[in-house]
Amino acid sequence: MKIHVHTRNSVLAEDFRDIVEDKLNTMERFGVVIDRVEVEVLHENNPRQGKHSHRVILTSHGTGPLLRAEGAEFNDVAAFDSAMQTFELQLRKLHEKSKDHNRESLRDKKVI
Repeated sequence: MKIHVHTRNSVLAEDFRDIVEDKLNTMERFGVVIDRVEVEVLHENNPRQGKHSHRVILTSHGTGPLLRAEGAEFNDVAAFDSAMQTFELQLRKLHEKSKDHNRESLRDKKVI
């Protein structure tokens, strides 16, 4: 999975990219095919948007499904965490859909 981090009107912390890569690489456990994830970080200059001045948008691209999650909080990492919760929920739903829940119990089997 390729990860692209874009910023608008902001300067990122040094360890932000490492945090993003670690958390997004753990999403491979669901087995959903995602080729590329774009992480867009926006900063709002309006002082009235203090609690939600940092926004992170996650968008997946590739042969798999198109997923989009957005989070807005007081700093970049908190906004990324709230967007990751939504992103993980969408991946979990796709993973559950692909599972085979058709299990036969002992009662359903025919005895010959």
